[in-house]
Amino acid sequence: MKKPLVSPIEENASKKAQEMATFYKETLGFTPNSIFTMMRRPRIADAFLEMNKAVMENKGRVTSALKRQIAYLSSMSTGCRYCEAHAIRAAVRYGSEEDKLNNIWDYKTYPAFSDGERAAFDLAIAASSVPNAVNDELSENMRKHWDDGEIVEIMGVIALFGYLNRWNDSMGTQLEEPAAEDGDKYLSTNGWTRGKHKY
Repeated sequence: MKKPLVSPIEENASKKAQEMATFYKETLGFTPNSIFTMMRRPRIADAFLEMNKAVMENKGRVTSALKRQIAYLSSMSTGCRYCEAHAIRAAVRYGSEEDKLNNIWDYKTYPAFSDGERAAFDLAIAASSVPNAVNDELSENMRKHWDDGEIVEIMGVIALFGYLNRWNDSMGTQLEEPAAEDGDKYLSTNGWTRGKHKY
């Protein structure tokens, strides 16, 4: 794309935009351009922020790090380079082990991953596919490792990033430099580039 479908508003455009910026600077270290695009209709940005908080809230075994790894694999499956870089950056910031990040592509066989994590990652990829590839075998495997509430948390992450993948890939949202740096560090050896998100 020659330019994003819609340009983001400025951070200081409104009090609400400044509040959004403050929240995301704590979580990512910067405010995503996607949020400033959503801010053209503030209720959409507000609803997204609330959903984001609800989905990423820690309730137990589905850790912050695991949620961000799921977000990455979900985004990788849909091909959204912007969200891949954001998810990896968040995974780093929320305590993912370097060993896991460097070998997440090989999660099915790499020994650092548990069977529960593998089940969640299989679900993330299948649920993010078009057409959807979740089947009885995947479902049974999930139920072996996670309770109903945990499965809802995991699906919440996948669904949240489904929204973000569609938003950012269709908008051609410009990738911010901190996220691009983490994308280059952790993902470029497996073919990741900024793609349409560089202007």
